[in-house]
Amino acid sequence: MSSKLLGMAAQDEVDRIIAAWSAQRPDLDFAPLEIFSRVSRLTRHLEIARRRAFASSELEAWEFDVLSALRRAGAPFELTPGRLMEETLVSSGTMTNRIDRLVSQGLVTREADASDRRVVRVRLGTKGKKVVDTAMAQLLEFERELLGPLSDEQREELAARLRELLVPFDEATQAHHT
Repeated sequence: MSSKLLGMAAQDEVDRIIAAWSAQRPDLDFAPLEIFSRVSRLTRHLEIARRRAFASSELEAWEFDVLSALRRAGAPFELTPGRLMEETLVSSGTMTNRIDRLVSQGLVTREADASDRRVVRVRLGTKGKKVVDTAMAQLLEFERELLGPLSDEQREELAARLRELLVPFDEATQAHHT
């Protein structure tokens, strides 16, 4: 009989890790692991789900990140490389390499701005738009499966709590870029 049926919460791998550490180091407070080890493990599960979702579109996660940033920008689906760096949290050299690769695949174009030739615009192509739209639909399907055990109310509560943790990081990142 499962522990849920007995009225006890089910144990996960993090519970076992914390129990083992607590036995070895009873002098430490392992409360942060209760959250962050679970977030880390969920991240790994999400990365697996993302790879599955993107595989059907033959995309790598980084390709999806760049294409989805362009897609979210709305028509004409273009951003500067600097804005793409901010959206995807990568360095200038990394972004240049990624744009080059996406251009070579025919997913994006790179053009000088008509009003200021020093400014470069990266634009989502028709093929890129189709690929990212398909990948997003597939990703949402897989992510819904991951959230299956939670009610709508629990999902909203979890999203709110995670937002509270994430906002300070986002604010620090934005302050660093301004």
